[in-house]
Amino acid sequence: MNPDAGLTGDLRLYRRVLGYAWPYKWIFPIALIGMLLDAAVNSSLAAIMKPLVDEGFVQRNAQIIQQAPLWLVLLFLARGFTSFFAEYPTSWLGRRVIRDLRDACFARILRLPNAFFDLHAPAKLVAKLIFDLEQIAGAVTQGLITVIGDGLKAVFFLGFLFYLNWRLTLFLIIMTPVSMLLMRLMSKGFRRASRKIQLSVGEISRVANEAAAGQRIVKAFGGEAYELERFADANNRNRRQSLRKTAISIVGNSVVQFVASIGFALMIYFALVDAQLTAGGFVAYISATILLTGPLRRFAKVNEIIQTALSAATSAFELIDEPPEQDDGAKTLGHVGGKIEYRNVSFRYATAQSNALRGVSFTIEPGQTVALVGASGSGKTTLASLLPRFYRVISGEILVDGIKLNDFTLANLRSHLALVGQETLLFDDTIANNIAYGASGPVDRERLVQAARAAHVLEFAERLPQGLDTRVGEKGALFSGG
Repeated sequence: MNPDAGLTGDLRLYRRVLGYAWPYKWIFPIALIGMLLDAAVNSSLAAIMKPLVDEGFVQRNAQIIQQAPLWLVLLFLARGFTSFFAEYPTSWLGRRVIRDLRDACFARILRLPNAFFDLHAPAKLVAKLIFDLEQIAGAVTQGLITVIGDGLKAVFFLGFLFYLNWRLTLFLIIMTPVSMLLMRLMSKGFRRASRKIQLSVGEISRVANEAAAGQRIVKAFGGEAYELERFADANNRNRRQSLRKTAISIVGNSVVQFVASIGFALMIYFALVDAQLTAGGFVAYISATILLTGPLRRFAKVNEIIQTALSAATSAFELIDEPPEQDDGAKTLGHVGGKIEYRNVSFRYATAQSNALRGVSFTIEPGQTVALVGASGSGKTTLASLLPRFYRVISGEILVDGIKLNDFTLANLRSHLALVGQETLLFDDTIANNIAYGASGPVDRERLVQAARAAHVLEFAERLPQGLDTRVGEKGALFSGG
């Protein structure tokens, strides 16, 4: 097995994430300039220590004593400005990427076939949109700030350290390959832990959503203890995985910092025996080294951030890459007569062992009312679900006005259908918008009122303070089931 295969996959995945940032590439120069200025100002804080100690404390230079406080105030003021311009553009970019990824994921959810929802709980999809995608922001914001911004700071600090004493500086970087190897070994643990945390959050969301949505059933059948046990199990799995990730982070970072401390200790020793290093030079060197530990520490932790983000990106792209509903028809009709024919239709669900329908044939004439009657599980709902092409038949064919169902475009086919499902489903919007749902363009108010009157909705809507513009609540919770 190629040991670089995982690294290559990570780079490819990270490149795909950054592909969502590319439309906003104009922000990169702004962020880069801000990071360069921030790195320069931060290194200046260390550089000012040498004249401050040598000329201020040792030689008691009156000019330095008078000017040093002003230098420090100006440098810290400049640091505030440069920090803003270094970090805000990348945060802005990260939120844009998350917004676009969420839009892409939601757009794909709307176009996924029914078979996908038969296998995936909606709550887990919601967890992907909310929790998983939020983790990707770290790869764009903290990842870029650390890799580029802290990278520039490290370069400035190291350049200054080499200028002061190149021998001492070698001890600071001699342990870098060892630290990189340790971080590489930590990557797999971070990825696995992050993936399991995301799955456990999806499970928590699913259980909680089912219990909340079915709270009347839970209460009526005394299912509180059962639901509490299910939730506690999912919640406990999330706790264990989060603690495992924390343990990996603490142990890994401690090992990396211990290795770095060896180089730091050697550097202190040789600084003390170097006769050419002045007191100011030593203070400046120590100041730069201490300031350098911040970027290095964030470098040690950026692997955790990126691995968490890549794990979340894998989850998001799995959803985005799911094949949408098959829509290979080309016919569009402005009006249909309404003749429906099922010819020897058979169908089997993806996870089923046997057919749900076998050789079903019947004809419905325009204007005819037909009831499908049969025992529960006999295929009535399946027969109805085939007409809007929620599923495709495995054999036989369905025709509308003599045209094969698969020859229609999905949008055109469904524009000629109206559906009242077995379960009441209302969107958390106004009564009017629920009635007009799916209509393209503005809806004529008079036609909407006529539809409400025909459905006997106007009878109670007129008694409401806002009439048809009254909100119905989530799933119509503010109204009765009827």
